[in-house]
Amino acid sequence: MAVKTVTVSNERSERDVVPLVKLMTIAAWALLGIGLVLSLLSLDHFSDRNATLMIGIGFMVGSVFVYVIRTAIHLVHSRAVSKDE
Repeated sequence: MAVKTVTVSNERSERDVVPLVKLMTIAAWALLGIGLVLSLLSLDHFSDRNATLMIGIGFMVGSVFVYVIRTAIHLVHSRAVSKDE
């Protein structure tokens, strides 16, 4: 039976997630803004048959999901970096 040994270098091969976090933050705020504008423009007919209002609410809910995913990525990366140090 052959035994192979693997050496691990001390180089940091971590990915930098700061640009991704910034992009997702901008995207979340943009989606929230689009949702607010769409919802406020079609608030006169408050009904589930008002497609513009429903799409606006969908954009606002989607922005929350994008922001939560962004926060999770940031926290996981921060914890991984702090464990390495």
